[in-house]
Amino acid sequence: MSRIEHDGPLIIGGGLAGLSTALEAAPRKVLVATPAPLLQACSSAWAQGGVAAALSPSDAPALHAADTEAAGAGLVETTAAQLLTADGRETVEWLAALGAPFDRDAAGDFAVSLEAAHSRARVARVGGDGAGRAILSALVAAARAAPHIEIWEDGRLRGLIQDEAGRVRGALVERGGRLLEVLAPAVVLATGGAGGLYAQTTTPAALLGEGMALAHRAGAEILDPEFVQFHPTAMDVGLDPMPLATEALRGEGARLIDGEGGFLLGEAADADLQPRDVVARAVHAARAAGRGAFLDARAIGWDFPHAFPAVFAACMRAGLDPRESPIPVAAAAHYHMGGIAAGPDGRTTLEGLFAVGECAATGVHGANRLASNSLLEAAAFGRRTGRRAARVTMAAGPVAAPVAAPDLPPEGLKRLRRTMSADAGVVRSAAGLSRALTVLDQLEARTPGALPTAAARLIVLAALARRESRGGHWRGDFPEAAAEARHTRLRAPVPAMAE
Repeated sequence: MSRIEHDGPLIIGGGLAGLSTALEAAPRKVLVATPAPLLQACSSAWAQGGVAAALSPSDAPALHAADTEAAGAGLVETTAAQLLTADGRETVEWLAALGAPFDRDAAGDFAVSLEAAHSRARVARVGGDGAGRAILSALVAAARAAPHIEIWEDGRLRGLIQDEAGRVRGALVERGGRLLEVLAPAVVLATGGAGGLYAQTTTPAALLGEGMALAHRAGAEILDPEFVQFHPTAMDVGLDPMPLATEALRGEGARLIDGEGGFLLGEAADADLQPRDVVARAVHAARAAGRGAFLDARAIGWDFPHAFPAVFAACMRAGLDPRESPIPVAAAAHYHMGGIAAGPDGRTTLEGLFAVGECAATGVHGANRLASNSLLEAAAFGRRTGRRAARVTMAAGPVAAPVAAPDLPPEGLKRLRRTMSADAGVVRSAAGLSRALTVLDQLEARTPGALPTAAARLIVLAALARRESRGGHWRGDFPEAAAEARHTRLRAPVPAMAE
């Protein structure tokens, strides 16, 4: 096994969070390792909504923070939310300066749209529904041009390297079938979410929570892993992953209906703009009752291809014209609010290990992420993480020999994904979660140490222990929220509820 030393941050992941971290770490040398070419297999490139920020005269960071806390159902960390929203305008302006082509109004200011649970129109978009790819494309160009950044577009994370004190000293990276030990003063995990653990997901299927699983195995604290956000309007057209029908459609007047044309959430004009967990459960219930669930976007009219080109293209590929027919939808795994406990500057509970983006749990999303806060967090906290990680110096002394985690065989992964959607999905219960644990035990016995199994177990164990319903976590056998909102904190070797 080869070993190299890199005297600067080692960033695992090339999405918006990872590249924001890399750019802001200048002039320190940065190595970015990502398992697929940039712009592929990362959720930020697929994001449709945009970047939430207080950009209009009628808005303010304090109002944005209040909406963030309200959506998070008692588990948002106030200080983190205030830092995030205070960074809003500066972050959007930084992205625009890098070349992100945000939509503008007639006066040249950022055009903003309204999304669910926001009290103001504050989502900066690109081309209607193309924000993620356009923003990330600008960062990719900047990263490729930056002299301090080296990028491996075939580097897959297989393990973390630690010393006897537990400090993270590097990572085990696979390139071209060869394993490399990469020692670095700081390892930044920007490995994305865990949507690929579900059979019904809107995210790249390769996102399996492996960064979270490795961090937990190394001894880092995992925060609130049970909180998975299910997007209520994934297009049910037989594709895996499921194409996303952006929430902005409902902001522009699209309505959720059943197979007979009845409104799923009521007739009020803003009924479909409730928090995502509420809307997702309504879609789930309608489908479970056999009534079906559809997004009727015909009111948007013949401007649809221009206003929402990504959604329109996905519909047409499926043989559906959304200007003439409602879109069949289902609730699908979309975003992981939980993850590796980290501060706004990426620091985790393990020295030498940072986490940023969807794999991190910084406290800004709580039990239910406010729409379009994820791209803001990835860029804003990515920049903070880059500045902090750049200050870490290389440690001395021996390190333990790392062991590569095995791959879960395709049939095992398929079974895991079906199990998670069926028993750890929109509506959960002790019986279903216990069934899921039984399946995970069987998969672990056949392939010990596989990271997807370990990540799924964190979600299921925490969901089983949380005997209440809160935000994205809904227990059919415990439908009420507990009187006190409490975090879940898991630490190896024995997962346990804390606080």
